[in-house]
Amino acid sequence: MTVRVVVGGALCHEGRLLAARRSAPPELAGRWELPGGKAEPGESVPEALVRELREELGVETEPLERIPGEWPLKPGLVLHVWTARLLSGEPAPLEDHDELRWLGPDELDSVDWLDQDRPAVAEAGRRLRGGRGRAEGSPGPTRQDGRDGRDERRERHTRSHGGA
Repeated sequence: MTVRVVVGGALCHEGRLLAARRSAPPELAGRWELPGGKAEPGESVPEALVRELREELGVETEPLERIPGEWPLKPGLVLHVWTARLLSGEPAPLEDHDELRWLGPDELDSVDWLDQDRPAVAEAGRRLRGGRGRAEGSPGPTRQDGRDGRDERRERHTRSHGGA
């Protein structure tokens, strides 16, 4: 049997993780998850994450790194979770969700997560608390031009402070 990947996005912004409450199917409605969806044939998992978060939340994101592990959802489907950075837009529950919440590291237990999301949420919380990983505050992957996110932030800071 071919196993298809469902990608979840641990979308981090300003030290918080985005939680999305399912509105369907009925057996999952009311529980919380990391938003995402199925990778299409020929699509990489990071590409699927960008597409799914655009469709479900109306935002542009950058996949950063995969959280180790994979979690079976049902026969033929396995969940992979990636950390992601919000590039633009304000998340809105456009598909499959009826509410979104930004949760700080100490608020992650305040919602009823789907069981398969819990290990990845715990790891994302550890990264938010300890500043480990690239979900927050570190440069992220080097771009094709050899620069990383720190270069861009320094330039924005310099421009906004009159070259100081």
